[in-house]
Amino acid sequence: MGTVITLPKPNEDGSMSLERAIAARRSRRDFLPRPLTLEQIGQLVWVAQGQGAASKYRNAPSAGATYPLELFVVKSDGFFHYLPAEHSLEKLTEQDLRSALASAAWEQEFVAAAPLTLVFAAQFSRTTKRYGQRGIRYVYMEAGHAAQNVHLQAEALGLGSVAVGAFDDSSVSKVLSLPDYLEPIYMVVVGYCHS
Repeated sequence: MGTVITLPKPNEDGSMSLERAIAARRSRRDFLPRPLTLEQIGQLVWVAQGQGAASKYRNAPSAGATYPLELFVVKSDGFFHYLPAEHSLEKLTEQDLRSALASAAWEQEFVAAAPLTLVFAAQFSRTTKRYGQRGIRYVYMEAGHAAQNVHLQAEALGLGSVAVGAFDDSSVSKVLSLPDYLEPIYMVVVGYCHS
């Protein structure tokens, strides 16, 4: 187990309305190299897979509360696994994997340029053991719910974001050294933008 970084308490009362965030949200790929703060990163992972202080439920809906998603953070100073119950990041490596991840994402260079990429990986069996084959679609739905939370939160924080589904699964798994039971299914790239 790597170093565990406790994240700042998430903000539950932001300054931008949900409606303004929805109206402003657009896919953005022109990222600046400016790093995000630990507070910003903590807020983004919390809306994606975090949970309320007095709740065992996560902030994104999950079929039968089976929670098949594992959330990983890729940034210049390493690769991290988000631990929802502790609201913390476990550092898995100090390597900057952004360029290798961009190559695995079919050479989408903005992945290498952005300060943060959130990678959603799924352990499908958590959901399919309860719902059978239909559970597969529930996992993808859940990733969409979580990613939309990230996009709206990024907007509210004055950041840009873009969804990335175009990547080679096995290459991403190799770059991130994911265990065999986890499959990468979605990425969201976040950062400050030029425009």
